[in-house]
Amino acid sequence: MFSSSGFRRVAALVVAYFVLQLSVAVASPTPLEGLDAKARDALAEFTPRELVARAAPAAPHWVVYSDKYVSGTTGPPAVSAITGFNVFLLSFLLTEGAWDKAYEWTTLTADQRSSVKSQYAAAGIKLMVSVFGSTDVPTSSNADPVGTANTIAAWVKEYDLDGVDVDYEDFNAMDAGTAEAWLISFTTQLRAQLPSSSNYIITHAPVAPWFSPNKWPGGGYLKVHQQVGSLIDWYNVQFYNQGATEYTTCAGLLTSSSSTWPNSALFQIVASGVPASKLVIGKPANSGDANNGYIAPATLAGCVSQAKNQGWNAGVSTWEYPDAASSWIQTVRASSWPV
Repeated sequence: MFSSSGFRRVAALVVAYFVLQLSVAVASPTPLEGLDAKARDALAEFTPRELVARAAPAAPHWVVYSDKYVSGTTGPPAVSAITGFNVFLLSFLLTEGAWDKAYEWTTLTADQRSSVKSQYAAAGIKLMVSVFGSTDVPTSSNADPVGTANTIAAWVKEYDLDGVDVDYEDFNAMDAGTAEAWLISFTTQLRAQLPSSSNYIITHAPVAPWFSPNKWPGGGYLKVHQQVGSLIDWYNVQFYNQGATEYTTCAGLLTSSSSTWPNSALFQIVASGVPASKLVIGKPANSGDANNGYIAPATLAGCVSQAKNQGWNAGVSTWEYPDAASSWIQTVRASSWPV
């Protein structure tokens, strides 16, 4: 449920974005379509000038996912194990409930969770949950986007986390052109429930090819960004699992993707209108953590340095801890943002 002040913040945010999108065709989904009735009713109180500014957490973002069982560790590891990261993602919260590291978090007592959160906050590390992942296909399974967003937001609040990473991998829906509208409605409602004014973070983790222009019948992630990009703090872009030779060199990762996935390298996505500051480079921690797309940490450090020299500063995400721990991220950051 929204408080009265919460309604006003949500309404102002949505009106601001809606006004910016008046040039979009009427048939296109808008952020309004993702709101429940109470949030819609609240919009009537506002004019476009009654807006609130929204500031995303400052880049660079050093993000690590965690899904694996780690003997002796329930939930997140000690801060000392992930020095150099500033976001830790408990994976995954599915439409059917919490699994793996997300589930482990629920087994801790409230006092234990509070202690962990305090330690992470003192170290400057955000603790979030990642939702969906490769096994959950919410659009294809006809999950209601607004109801799903409400359920996830309630879980985040109940378990006192800093936000949500949307690891949406419903490939059949993207191929069919139905993913985009679902994601737009879902993201709009999720942000309504987890407002930036309360310091909640929302990120998405699309595969890089979904940013290829003119490739996807519903517009792909360029459409999602056009409609609700202002509600998303950044993208943990998966530059892996897209083919044996895809995104495996600095050139292929940064400037020149293959003809299979055209214009989906980092700076090609920037050229399509997505801010460089929102494009976090996602890579597997080692060759066993993905089917393909791996770049050794020392080599990746060179790519990161090249990108920084071209004005990029978004950061790096990786799948997954404990393969990616302090030594991994410190190597990756060594030439650009040393720890």
